[in-house]
Amino acid sequence: MDTLMTLASESPVVIFSKDTCCISYSIEILIRGFGANPTVYKIDELPNGKKVERALLEMGRKPSTPTTFIGKELVGGSNEVISLNIRGKLKDLLIKANAIWI
Repeated sequence: MDTLMTLASESPVVIFSKDTCCISYSIEILIRGFGANPTVYKIDELPNGKKVERALLEMGRKPSTPTTFIGKELVGGSNEVISLNIRGKLKDLLIKANAIWI
């Protein structure tokens, strides 16, 4: 869990994904559309990826990807991120996290 939280706090926006997860890519593109530059960790490419995935599953993230952190806080998976966007709250979170300044 410590490794996961360390990675999640290294950038205003962090997305945990896998090469095989097309939804992860969609969430990344959505966030980039606001002008943010998320850090994307592909857990299937990380040397400690199994440990990170286990930590995500322990946090209740099923499936484990995509999982998005904004401002060091767990936002959730694709459903949560898309819901925030539809409700007009995603931009506010990105601004609050200093991921964007507009």
